[in-house]
Amino acid sequence: MSATPLQHTPASEAPLIRWLGRVDYESTWREMQSFTDSRDEHTRDEIWCLEHPPVFTLGMNGKPEHVLAAGDIPVVKIDRGGQVTYHGPGQLVVYPLLDLRRLQLGVRELVVALENAVIATVAHWGIAAIGKRDAPGVYVDGRKLASIGLRIRRGCSYHGLAMNIAMDLQPFKRINPCGFAGLQVTQVSELGGPANVQAIAESLSEHLLRALKG
Repeated sequence: MSATPLQHTPASEAPLIRWLGRVDYESTWREMQSFTDSRDEHTRDEIWCLEHPPVFTLGMNGKPEHVLAAGDIPVVKIDRGGQVTYHGPGQLVVYPLLDLRRLQLGVRELVVALENAVIATVAHWGIAAIGKRDAPGVYVDGRKLASIGLRIRRGCSYHGLAMNIAMDLQPFKRINPCGFAGLQVTQVSELGGPANVQAIAESLSEHLLRALKG
């Protein structure tokens, strides 16, 4: 997989931030698994920022009935937590490949760090967003801006965050997003923010590095 480190990548002990562009979902998922299974206590953490072509993903305990009308969009059953969500062009996907034991982070702390990174990023454009403990993710006026779904294996995380930037939101109407019937979604570009996914990846990754430091 080709990968371009973002310019602000910090010192060697900090996670390496990579911009992967638009990449296939299944092959990227397998790359995350391979990275996690082959790493050891000396492996540097990485955070992958990217986009995916259109795909619905269904978590380990996901209920197929939450996929209402997939149509021509593939449905992939995967090994993260959570229900069904949609990925597509114009959405920023962030995969934190982190050794949580080394960072002394719990799963809930990682979820909060991801939420806080999104909240801090969009605050720059005057967007007031919040996280929810009972329904992980980031919301603006009750509409979902970003979804979170993780897998922890061998004490390390993969999968992660999907943040809507400037995309076709219509496919979300073909599912019950995250298992919630009628849940409305929104995106940065509709809320007064920019439409450049890579630029937002730069900003969000900086905030995420700060959030991971506590």
